[in-house]
Amino acid sequence: MNPHMTGDDRPTLPPVRLPSDAELARDALAAPLLARAVELTRWARRGGPEGAGVPVGAGGELLSEQLKEAAAHLGLGGEEEAPALAADAWNFAVDTGLLVIEEDQEGEADPAADDGNPSSDEPVGLATPEAELGGLTGDPDEAMPAPADILELWLGGLETVLADAATPSFEELLGGIEGAVGEDGEINTDAIDLDAMDWDPEEEGEALDSALGNLYLLTATEPAVAAGSMVPLPVLAASMIVPEDMDEPTDEVLEEVSTAMMRLDEQFRMLEPTGLVEYRPVDEALTQEAAEDEEAAAAEELGGDLDEEDVSRYGMVRLTPLGLHGVRARMREAGMEVPAVGDLADAGADRLLATLPVYTEDNARSEIEGWFAAREKEGTLGAARELLAAARGTDEAAPVRRLTCQQALSLAGPEAEPALREVLEDRELGGLARVWLAERGATDVPQPDEEMVFWLTVDTIAAQVATAGEPEELRELVRDLVDQHAGFFDKAWRVEHPATGDVLETMGRVHPDKHAAKAARKAAFKARSR
Repeated sequence: MNPHMTGDDRPTLPPVRLPSDAELARDALAAPLLARAVELTRWARRGGPEGAGVPVGAGGELLSEQLKEAAAHLGLGGEEEAPALAADAWNFAVDTGLLVIEEDQEGEADPAADDGNPSSDEPVGLATPEAELGGLTGDPDEAMPAPADILELWLGGLETVLADAATPSFEELLGGIEGAVGEDGEINTDAIDLDAMDWDPEEEGEALDSALGNLYLLTATEPAVAAGSMVPLPVLAASMIVPEDMDEPTDEVLEEVSTAMMRLDEQFRMLEPTGLVEYRPVDEALTQEAAEDEEAAAAEELGGDLDEEDVSRYGMVRLTPLGLHGVRARMREAGMEVPAVGDLADAGADRLLATLPVYTEDNARSEIEGWFAAREKEGTLGAARELLAAARGTDEAAPVRRLTCQQALSLAGPEAEPALREVLEDRELGGLARVWLAERGATDVPQPDEEMVFWLTVDTIAAQVATAGEPEELRELVRDLVDQHAGFFDKAWRVEHPATGDVLETMGRVHPDKHAAKAARKAAFKARSR
């Protein structure tokens, strides 16, 4: 991930577009895991001996008989994984606080009753619905929780699922320890050496966070992903492992990517029921190959050219809108600056102009429209004046601010015209004011003098280099400018703009004609010497 940095050195990412809290809350309630958890909570409300409450075992787990009833209530009776799915939903209800566990202080679970199954038959407490969430859990006298409260509840449950996803199963951990698991599958506790377990919980959690963070960044920066396209699992795994400066991954790196893919496949399978991701799993045939120690062959195939169908066999994933909300909330809690479109509606023009350059074109347009809409009181004219005032300056970031100001004002209505006419003679703003007026067919607009033309040229190129680097379009612009103005460099080096020397040096790098490039470098030297 390549976050930007704010003035206080906190990492910041490009903004994402999120639905309203109400829409996100509906998505959360429709996610399979929370939907089942809510249904089991309603079942618990009417399932106890006195109309509310379900007896539970240690840790709030369902007893064997109740687990069967819960699976049947959810319509999972015929599925092989029905008990596990019902147990997951019940545990999610407990973890989110939908259910409250009241333990019987006098009762104790019988250790002998624990036979390794996901539940026991010894009740030690009672599970009842949380009273404050009655509107969600079937109490007709209570109102439905606010969308923000539902999202907070969902996030609480998500944390537990993320922790589980980052934790290998006990069997997986013991699989690498000789003698820890017998041929019959029984665990030999005498052979377990905890120091021999190749697992770092902090590192495992960071790897999953890295994968989710990279998915978030792809969604924020790639329009196709933002629009719903899925990310191939090999691409995501490679973004976590392959160094950016590595042109051709080595066999060892490709094997690491293959191993990471298989781990991510397990994790995303666990996370999909939360509604965090939409996931198309790895083809089971490939999983079988990995089980037969053919990871090297799979890694070799990964390193080759795969068509779209081949890539899809290795898994496809994307963050849902609810997932974007969830990952963003966790990033914010970690201290990162993670804006969303609409955050700047009440911000000052200075902050708007400073922040918009990291936005995609569509997101920037939406943010600007929202910013104008939030200024009904002062109107478009007042908003335009605020933007123009914020665009002034001779600091290094000023050219980008003016380019962004021009972008923002392009969405202003005709009511802004007086504000643009007020700055026609302003050296810093007169050029962009004339462009705005000319684009709208305004009359009585004075022609700029040569000094203003050259100043605007330097300012515009400085802004383009700062935001887009030196693309081919800049090469064409520079060539056209020099061709249209005889003696361009003899005049350009005299422009009293802080970026004149840097702009002329850039022109010397990108101009295709050697003589013109040399003249540009000489002019840059003169500008700096002055």
